[in-house]
Amino acid sequence: MDIQLFNAQGQAGSVAASDAVFGREYNEALIHQIVVAYQANARSGNRQQKDRQTVKHSTKKPWAQKGTGRARSGMTSSPIWRGGGRAFPNSPDENFTQKVNRKMHRAAMCSILSQLAREGRLVVVEDFAVEAPKTKLVADKLKALGTDSAMIITADYSENLFLAARNLVNVYVCEPKHADPLSLLFYGKVLVTKAAVAQIEEILS
Repeated sequence: MDIQLFNAQGQAGSVAASDAVFGREYNEALIHQIVVAYQANARSGNRQQKDRQTVKHSTKKPWAQKGTGRARSGMTSSPIWRGGGRAFPNSPDENFTQKVNRKMHRAAMCSILSQLAREGRLVVVEDFAVEAPKTKLVADKLKALGTDSAMIITADYSENLFLAARNLVNVYVCEPKHADPLSLLFYGKVLVTKAAVAQIEEILS
């Protein structure tokens, strides 16, 4: 299949790409499963709640056992009290990771890239190098391509490009091996250099 190819002047052309990577059918269920697993695996799992043993409280009995007409109560750390400990608290060592098979991950990535190509959100550029670490250089390149929200996948990852793009809120620069499904779906356009296309096809084939 052919994908749009743009040069530095913004002139359009086309480049041949693998149907196995950029011509897959859209599998919404698989993509949803992969994105949920990716977000779950990114969780640090450090949330913690206090039980009635660890919450700060007084051990004094709030009122007498009998004679007040109220329900009996032993101490203020009871889970049914405001400010009391939780009955089943979240532990800080909770594990949220989900296992994802390699074939599933590759199939989901190919499905996402194929859908982006069909929607015109995947654009191949000759290169995306900048001469100096200046944000204006990257902003001008993106303006020429008609977008301000882009994920840039480049095989020639340089410090100049990283420093020039890091101040742009809706721009993310990475190498082909670091491309993730969540970023591919989040940004308005995915700009892939011509050299990166070959690397993506090699990784996902």
